Order: sequence, then structure tokens, then C-alpha cells
Amino acid sequence: MRVHKLTIAAMALAAGLSLTACQNDDGTDRGAAPPAASAASSTGGSGSTGSDQQGGTEADGKSPAGTGGGDGTTATGGSGGSGGSGENGKAAKCRTDELEITAIDATVGGDDRGTVAVDLKNGGGRDCSLAGHAGVDLKTDSGTLSAERTGEPAPSVVLKDGERITFGITYPINDSGGSGVRITGLVVTPPDETKSVTLDWPGGATLPVTDGSGTPVQVGPLGSAGQGG
Repeated sequence: MRVHKLTIAAMALAAGLSLTACQNDDGTDRGAAPPAASAASSTGGSGSTGSDQQGGTEADGKSPAGTGGGDGTTATGGSGGSGGSGENGKAAKCRTDELEITAIDATVGGDDRGTVAVDLKNGGGRDCSLAGHAGVDLKTDSGTLSAERTGEPAPSVVLKDGERITFGITYPINDSGGSGVRITGLVVTPPDETKSVTLDWPGGATLPVTDGSGTPVQVGPLGSAGQGG
């Protein structure tokens, strides 16, 4: 009986050790966390990319492409350029319809040429600019006669509203004793314009008849109103 009890006890101890070993194996497989490599594989795609972008921003000190940093700098530069242009203050050119154009006889006694002064007054309600020579044509009973430029430099001027500037037209006086060429009108075209204004001619009634070798009709630059410009 004693031998039988020892045998049963030994078998029970062996069975208990075997059961404990099986339970430890199952508990380890089911309860342990997945290996670190597996965890990185399942989450590393988006997590790694986000870290790289953030790390690049901090290390390089650059904003990611498409952010407002670059666009803001560009916009500021454009605004500055526009401001600079405004500071230059270039006024738009004077239009014919904005100018009040008049002409008077300005001949001085004793001159060998007659002079007509043409006045351009800015009545457009804004500042405007003039540059170059005005166009001048005389209407005559023999056709249209275009005035030649004197060759003097033509300034560029800005007229404030209500301001005026004058230029001169010089022409040969008819002292030949003949009837000459009768002047019937004056056509003025402001500088850099195509629309003209027709005025009464206030100077001498006629021009001497020549073969083209005589003194021409001439127009001076802006600011001139006398013989020689």
C-alpha cells in the first residue's frame, strides 16, 4: 500500500508540473505585447512622415511649400512697387477737351516777324501733363499751311487745374505791297493729341507770296511766346 501511494503521489506531481508548463506557454503567447518591430510596421507610415515634415521645418527654418509665408512676401513687394510709382507723381496727359485754347496777337512793334501767342489753360479739374510741341496749321485761301518747329528743346510740364502755358507762332509780315495769301483760320492740336481746335486768326491778315525761300511760319515750344521761341 505504501508503494502504491508513493506511485500515485509521483504521478500527481508529474501531472501538476506538466499542467503548469502548458499554462505558462499559453499565457506568454496570448498576453504579451506584440514585438516592437510589429508595432512600428503597423503605425510607422503616417507617424514617420509627419515627424519628418515637422523635423524638416524646425531644422531648416523653412515653411512648407504652399503656406502663406512666401505669398505674403510677394504681395508686400508688389505693394511697395506700386507706392513708388505713386510717389513719382506722373500726371496723365492733357486731353484736348480739357484745355481752353485761345490765341492773341503778340507782335511787338519793330519786329520783322509777326507773333501770335497761343494759350493752353487746364480746365479739366485735375492735374495733367504736356510734353513736346503743339501742332499748328494755318488755313489760307490757297490751302493749309503747316507751321515748322523752331528746333528748340520742348519741355515737359504739369499743369494744375486752372493753370496755363503759352507758346508762340511766328510768321513773315506781308510788306510786299501785294495782296498776299489770306489767312482764314488757325488750327491747333495739343501735344501728343489728335483732336484739334479751330480758332480765328488774330495776326496779320495775309502772308507774303514767296517761292518757298522766304521766312517760314514757325511754332515754338511750350513756354515760348515771342520771336525766336
